[in-house]
Amino acid sequence: MNRSPLLKISIRYGLVAGLLTFILLVVLYYIGTHPLLIAPYLDFRILLFGIFIFFALKEVRDYYQHGELYFWQGMIGAGIVVLLADVIASIGVTIFGSIETEFIASYVKEMIQYLNTFSKEDIERIGKEVFERNLEQLPTTNISVLAVTYFVQGLSIGFFVSIILSVILRRQPKN
Repeated sequence: MNRSPLLKISIRYGLVAGLLTFILLVVLYYIGTHPLLIAPYLDFRILLFGIFIFFALKEVRDYYQHGELYFWQGMIGAGIVVLLADVIASIGVTIFGSIETEFIASYVKEMIQYLNTFSKEDIERIGKEVFERNLEQLPTTNISVLAVTYFVQGLSIGFFVSIILSVILRRQPKN
């Protein structure tokens, strides 16, 4: 079976990105920063996805497609990289959270501390009922909820990075 270079290269980069994402997540946890409490706009996955998507699309464009890459090809390749990386990292979070018992407990503790720093104006903006309900439900958080949240955040981050890099790296044939 002769697979498309776009698919083959995207899968390779996605697998490596997923493994590296999981490793960085574990390292961050053990150096004292809970990785699930990092704001999405400061998340290390922005840079990580950007690097892996860039090199995957550049390799496809320059070595297999004679310098041409359409936007849709970039989005497909980038989507594969992000999806694979996200699936691997989320499965890793699930396994790690099941093994490391303090992972969930530290998340709940730190999140409660963070939520208690909200001002009255912030609480009113969110809605007092919503804020209190979220605060009450926090102790019942389990690893599945955290893994799904991490997955969805990763897809959101990856989607925006994919659009930007697909536009930057696209090249169409000159007529």
